[in-house]
Amino acid sequence: MLTRNEFDALPQVRMGRRELLAGLAAGTVFPFAASGCTVENPELGRRQLMLVSDAQIAQLSAQTWQAARQRERISNDRTLRAQADRVGGRIASASGMTHHDWEFVVFDSDEVNAWVLPNGKVGVYRGLLEVTRNDDQLATVMGHEAAHVAGRHAQERASQQMAAGLATGLAAVALDSADVQNAGAWAGVLGAGLTFGVLLPYSRQHELEADRLGVDYMARANYRPEESVTFWQGMMARQSRGAPPALLSTHPSDEVRMNALNAHLRARGYA
Repeated sequence: MLTRNEFDALPQVRMGRRELLAGLAAGTVFPFAASGCTVENPELGRRQLMLVSDAQIAQLSAQTWQAARQRERISNDRTLRAQADRVGGRIASASGMTHHDWEFVVFDSDEVNAWVLPNGKVGVYRGLLEVTRNDDQLATVMGHEAAHVAGRHAQERASQQMAAGLATGLAAVALDSADVQNAGAWAGVLGAGLTFGVLLPYSRQHELEADRLGVDYMARANYRPEESVTFWQGMMARQSRGAPPALLSTHPSDEVRMNALNAHLRARGYA
């Protein structure tokens, strides 16, 4: 096994679309990945496997967003829409990701959920807005979603699945065609899976990273980070009374999440 220094010293290899697809078909992606298809993410303080380009992810995100807007009913409630824009805008600014064209859309559904695409498009469901008690609690969600973008979690998840050989056909369609015919599956990879009935969850590591970064964005945006604890406790209480809110369906256990969140709040001096 390579040591960390030996791994980092390996030469960088840039893979084009045809090379990537050929590597997937031949089962040789892992050698490519070990040869340098990892990048450092300063927000996370770790390296990530990246087998898809930003341009490819941007194309897939745009198509997924268009499909979501066509499938979902968009809310006409001006109060809810204004709240999503207000809180989302402050969090986006606090994250420093001003290069994204952020957009916040409220979907008219009872579902208690929200999701974000790598291009900064955020879908928030009316059901979630109706159970958040204040802007600080909504900022918990918006911060969490923005953190997924900063963490490049969708790109990493897509790369991991492709490297594992689980999405060869999917990759061939998505990367070699202007149309994403497998829209549901790609929506899941990009984080909008519940919209399409396909759920490919982020890893527990991704979710805990999003909690941590999201709280930091809340603080920078002058929201109260301690409200994140109140919000997640409320979600967990709803879960204990029946079916879990969609927002919790892919997340770490309650104990793990709360221990990690409280530890971060104390370490940052937020608690």
